[in-house]
Formats: sequence, C-alpha cells, structure tokens
Amino acid sequence: MALDAMFFINSILFGVGLAMDAFSVSVANGLRHPDLGRSRRVLIAGTFALFQTAMPLIGWFFVHAAAETFSAFSRFIPWIALALLLYIGGQMLWEGLRKKEEAPPELTGKTLVLQGLATSIDALSVGFTIAEFGWLPAVIQALIIGVVTFGICAVGLIIGKKAGEHLRQKAAILGGVILIGIGIEIFVKGVFFS
Repeated sequence: MALDAMFFINSILFGVGLAMDAFSVSVANGLRHPDLGRSRRVLIAGTFALFQTAMPLIGWFFVHAAAETFSAFSRFIPWIALALLLYIGGQMLWEGLRKKEEAPPELTGKTLVLQGLATSIDALSVGFTIAEFGWLPAVIQALIIGVVTFGICAVGLIIGKKAGEHLRQKAAILGGVILIGIGIEIFVKGVFFS
C-alpha cells in the first residue's frame, strides 16, 4: 500500500464517515450538559477519537489473526450498537421525561465509554477493508480517522453547548431521542443493507 495523496484522502473520508455517529452523540452531550468545561469537552472528543482509532486496528488485527471467528461475530455488531444506544438513550429520555428543572446527572466515565464503544463499533469493519495493508499504513489510517473524529466531535460539543443553553429543559429528551435514532440507524444499515 502506497502512502500517496489518495491514501490520505481516503483516510480522511473514512474518518468523516465514521465520525458522524460520534458527532451526533457529541451534540447530544453538549445539549444535555451545556456547562461542560474545555477540559471535559477535550476528554469527551478524545474518548470518541480513541475508540474510532482503535476499532479499525482491532478489525485489522482480527482479520490477520482470527478471520473466521471474527467474521462470525461481525453479524452481531448492529445488535450490540443498538442495545448500547437504546440503553443510554432510553436512560436520557426517561430522565428528561420524569424530572423537571433539575441539573442533568454528570456524564460519567462509564457512560462515555459506552457511547464511544457504541458509536465506533461499526469502525471494526474498516479493519476488514484495510486487511491487505501492512502494519504502518493501517496505523496511519487509524490515526487519521481518530484525528478527524476528535475535530468533528469537538465541533459537535460546541454546537450542542450553544443549543443546550437555550434548550436546557428539553435537552435530555432531545439527546435521548438522538441516541435512540442513531442506534436504530446503525441497526437498520447493518442488518438490512450490509
């Protein structure tokens, strides 16, 4: 695999495509928590970037190490993403519908990890598409995907923060609906259109 201009363009485009789910979740997090400080926003965007970087490499590794086993597992990816996002989104929706005028619960590390996992699990399939790459091009592409994801998620958090300042009362409901919608979209694409 040549590390030419086309390689880098394709890597950036992969990054943009894969980051859209994480972008939507970042907007939802910003809506729900408009008071997030800069370091917290960096942590959130960094978590999504870390997962989006790691997942293609994990997929690449499994193709090289255990292709048959991983191929059998790949059909469960949409189900796993749906379950995780329904759980997180359902919790947000429930809290938004039952509580009035209270500060949202803190965005915990556990919730952030689940969000990162749920929005990046489809990136495992990128590991299949780069299976013919050597180790260095695979790492470079994964890093580019991670950097693109970080930037897109940082923008999503700022957009959510701005909108969340105006929509604080409905932010949990809107955030929950967004996450549930993303879960359904990943599921439908993975089960019916793959």
